[in-house]
Amino acid sequence: MDTLGTQKEESIQEHKKAKWIPNKLTRKDVKFATWIAFIAWVLAVYDFILFGTLLPQMGNEYGWSEIEQAKIATWVAVGGAIVAFAIGPIVDRMGRKPGLIFTVGGAGLCSLFTAFGAGLGKGPLTIIRSVAGLGYAEQTVNATYLTEMYAAVDDPELQKKKGFIYSLVQGGWPIGALIAAGITAILLPIVGWQGNFIFAAIPSFILIFFALKLKETPQFQVHKRIRELREAGDDTSAKSLAIEHKVDYAEHESAGIAAAFKGTSLRATLVLGGAVLLNWFAIQVFSVLGTTVLTRVHDVSFENSLIILVASNLLGYLGYMSHGWLGDKIGRRNTIAIGWALGGIAFTGMLYGPSNQLAVVALYGLGLFFLIGPYAAALFFISESFPTSIRATAGAIVNAMGPIGAIFASLGSTAILSSGGDWQTSAFLFGSIPCFLSGLLILFARHVDPASVK
Repeated sequence: MDTLGTQKEESIQEHKKAKWIPNKLTRKDVKFATWIAFIAWVLAVYDFILFGTLLPQMGNEYGWSEIEQAKIATWVAVGGAIVAFAIGPIVDRMGRKPGLIFTVGGAGLCSLFTAFGAGLGKGPLTIIRSVAGLGYAEQTVNATYLTEMYAAVDDPELQKKKGFIYSLVQGGWPIGALIAAGITAILLPIVGWQGNFIFAAIPSFILIFFALKLKETPQFQVHKRIRELREAGDDTSAKSLAIEHKVDYAEHESAGIAAAFKGTSLRATLVLGGAVLLNWFAIQVFSVLGTTVLTRVHDVSFENSLIILVASNLLGYLGYMSHGWLGDKIGRRNTIAIGWALGGIAFTGMLYGPSNQLAVVALYGLGLFFLIGPYAAALFFISESFPTSIRATAGAIVNAMGPIGAIFASLGSTAILSSGGDWQTSAFLFGSIPCFLSGLLILFARHVDPASVK
């Protein structure tokens, strides 16, 4: 018998000898995983915002013009989208726990390399920051991991409010943004921009030590075991294991990127991917370029625009919690649709309403509340919409549509401004309208009963 045949036979005999059992999770395991995921996301956002904040400082030191800086940011967005897309298949192959450790460690290393890589030129810096897209991919890994962790614990109380609990994790975005702004303001005069990136890397490396103590989800363990048995030629044991754990065996026969565009997954991939792409038009215009819109449309001073952004980020955190809670009550799909549609309306009111400071602040803050908040429900809903075998892969595909939408929004806004238009028109066409349409599009997604996710 050849070596391959021997390995197959050994795998079959091993399964027959002993009863294979996946991890049994406790409430304590879930709580620990939730905290690790939250801190990991805060650190990822911290690094993401840090680069955008300090890019002008790098430009000043190395003589890069504003146009050159804009090109770097654009290519980094493209590279980050590719990396975010690539992480999905890796997580579906390696596991949820290794995926989380990989993204946290990779983002930390990129923070460290940024401090030294910028001096090598725009090309190396772009590559480093593209790989730092691992940080952005963190939210896909978190959603995949926690969706399965929460579903694996027989706890009625947790099942009723798991969307709200996840919203606290996703709320790491505004917290990470505020921490980045605060620490940068303190450290920049002391250690310079390089020191800020070195400092940002340290917590990531510390977090890896704690992440090593995480448990793998039983759903992935079952998926992996079925795959190993099938690859060893023991289809009988694989089917038996699938039946025992109430798993659709057919889903394991169709895995990988192509599976996201087949069967019931096709609808989810197209609808959710399209909605996220459209919604990121609004994120680019009103969140990333928020200070520009406020100062150009309503003559808000730059100093006041920063204060508005800080206040809006705090309001955004409340938006996460509110939409996470509402998603548990009326369904995540409906919650997302209502939020994004109202966000588009609020931003339109802000753009064409009076230049009264109070009105601008109120409508802009309300717009961000409904733009950012629904992501607490959206990322969980995306994970719930796909089977275990492609949950991370499909989620990464949908997630990667975000940066692509941001690039389209930037190109569209630039075209409007170059042809003589103004920021009011540009923000309406490439911010408000796509935001409203993303809410309508999400209604075409299939409703998912959270109780059906195993």
